[in-house]
Amino acid sequence: MGMDVVDYEIKGSEMQFVEVELDPGEAAVGEAGSMFFMDAGIGMDTVFGDGSQSGGGGFFGKLLGAGKRLITGESLFTTVYTNNVNQKQRVAFGAPYPGKILPMDLKQLGGMLICQKDSFLCAARGVSLGIALQQKLSVGFFGGEGFIMQKLEGDGLAFVHAGGTVVRRELHPGQVLMVDTGCVVAYTPNVNFEIQYVGKIKTALFGGEGLFFAKMTGPGTIWLQSLPFSRLASRVFAAAPQGGGRGRDEGSLLGGVATGGLLGGILGGGDDD
Repeated sequence: MGMDVVDYEIKGSEMQFVEVELDPGEAAVGEAGSMFFMDAGIGMDTVFGDGSQSGGGGFFGKLLGAGKRLITGESLFTTVYTNNVNQKQRVAFGAPYPGKILPMDLKQLGGMLICQKDSFLCAARGVSLGIALQQKLSVGFFGGEGFIMQKLEGDGLAFVHAGGTVVRRELHPGQVLMVDTGCVVAYTPNVNFEIQYVGKIKTALFGGEGLFFAKMTGPGTIWLQSLPFSRLASRVFAAAPQGGGRGRDEGSLLGGVATGGLLGGILGGGDDD
C-alpha cells in the first residue's frame, strides 16, 4: 500500500499540537486519545493493529501488527482518520505532556526510525509500527526504557513527541555519547545502542543518577529529551501529599513545614499536660 503524503503545521510552544491537512481520500493514523480536533468531513475508524495493514494484508497481518503494539505496551487498536469529502480537511493531534513534536520524514531517514515506545503520536497512513529488540539481553534486564523500543518503517511522515527541550546530535563514526536511558527519544538504526553500567554503586545511591547509561556510538543521528515523562511523573508523585489531603499553606514559601512539619510538632508539644 502506498504512503499518503500529508501537509502539516505544528503550533504552540510548551504544549504543542500538530495540525495535519488531508487531501480527499488521504488518511492519518493516531494513537488512541491523541486527537485534538478535526473537520466534519473526516471519518474515524478504529482498526486492529497499527493501521498500515488496513485494506489488505489479511487477518494474520493485522494480528501480527497488533501483537507488536501489545509488546511495546501500546493498545491493540489505532484510529485511522480519513478525508471522506472532495475538499481538504484538517485533523489535529495534541501532545500528552509539555515538550516538542518532531516531524520525522522516514524517506529522508532511510525508511526506518527507532524511538521510545511511548513517543509515537501520529503518522501518515502506510507507516508501519513495529518493535526493535536490542541485541544484548542485559539491556532488557537493566535498561528499563531502552530494551523494547518502537520501530517506524515506511517513506512517509511520522510525528514523535519528546518531553522538555529536544536536542538533535549527529554522531560521527566511532563517536560515543553517554545518555540517561530515559532521555533517548529516537535514533537512526545505524547508531549502535548499548546499556553500560555506571560502575560505582555510591554514584547511584547518593548522586541522584541511575545505575545504567545508554552508550550510543555513531555514525548516525540521535534525538534526546531533557524531561522524560517517567522523570516528570516521579517528581510529581514525590511532591504530592502522601496523606491524601491538601495542606492549606502548600503554595507558601514554608510549604508543609509550618503546620504539618517541624513547627506543628513544636507547637503541639504542649498538649501532653
